[in-house]
Amino acid sequence: MQMQTERQQGYSEKFILVPEADKAMENFKNEIASELGLTQRIQSVGYANMTPRETGQIGGQMVRRMIELVENSMSGGGGQLR
Repeated sequence: MQMQTERQQGYSEKFILVPEADKAMENFKNEIASELGLTQRIQSVGYANMTPRETGQIGGQMVRRMIELVENSMSGGGGQLR
């Protein structure tokens, strides 16, 4: 029996659980990119043509912020980001 890869198991397309969150996540991504000074790069080449390092910086910072938000909300901090 051959193991199926993730792509073969039906995960080949982006699946959004909460469609309303798509625009909010896009805005969040743009906010982080701006803070990292990547806005000009995005405008010139687009997200699809950015380097893995650049997109990784954006994604990594997004994850850090989301973790911070959850930690603050769990500790009674109201869930406010810095």
